[in-house]
Amino acid sequence: MATSVSASHLCISSITNCSIPSSSWKVSSSRVTWQRRACCRAMVQIQTGAPAAYAKEMERLSAKESLLLAFKDAGEFEGLVSGKTTEYQRIDVNERITSLERLNPTPRPTTSPFLEGRWKFEWFGPGSPGLFAARVIFENFPSSLANLSKMDVFIKDGNAKITANTTFLNSIESSIILSTKLSVEGPLRMKEEYVEGTLVSPTVLEDRVPEQLKGALGQAVNVLQQLPAPLRDALSNGLKVPLSGSFQRLFMISYLDEEILIIRNTTGIPEVLTKLETSPPLGESNPEYES
Repeated sequence: MATSVSASHLCISSITNCSIPSSSWKVSSSRVTWQRRACCRAMVQIQTGAPAAYAKEMERLSAKESLLLAFKDAGEFEGLVSGKTTEYQRIDVNERITSLERLNPTPRPTTSPFLEGRWKFEWFGPGSPGLFAARVIFENFPSSLANLSKMDVFIKDGNAKITANTTFLNSIESSIILSTKLSVEGPLRMKEEYVEGTLVSPTVLEDRVPEQLKGALGQAVNVLQQLPAPLRDALSNGLKVPLSGSFQRLFMISYLDEEILIIRNTTGIPEVLTKLETSPPLGESNPEYES
């Protein structure tokens, strides 16, 4: 109500202060009335436009905060990959994802500079690289022996490198790296093609190794040291598996800003990532983008 009164006062003041040429007085009174009404409408739009944009931005920020709190309530990444997230928590997260998507501030996310950088996976479902990495681990090892501790992706120059960090026996850390190629298919749509998979050589945290396993671990280290140099170097650099032509997928970016990325695969299942870092590695420059 206060906005309408303010706008009306400003409109009346503007009309009163306008200097109208003498020739204008020859037009009919109805035309003068129409001009005054048009002026009032324009002034009201100017007065109410800024508050409306501010209100929408506050709604977007509130939706972001609500989604992040929902992740926390659902057990975050650990709860998701371990299967501890309940059905109620899943539907709650999905509802908040939908609420944020309708407030997407980036009209062409596939060519936006916001897309590049390192992102952390917060939420994913069937068909995603996150579930693929989790399935590899949990189908081959019981949860008491191995777990997927975190997963992130680095996007740069049309390429993505997805890293899934694993821990075995709480003392041996390793990583599974999936290298993919990204192609722009439209303002919202992209294609992802898997190029290579790498199983990084594990790192042993000796202070966490259980006493009953220290002897076996020492023997394993000695065996590795006695391997031929080429084989030892190959193992230390990680086991690489070519994946070209074996897997690809289409996905749509439904939300993107400087902090949150939401994508949906062809079945509509969302993946949510949060930005870890934005600056490119040293020696690399930002590419040109379409507006």
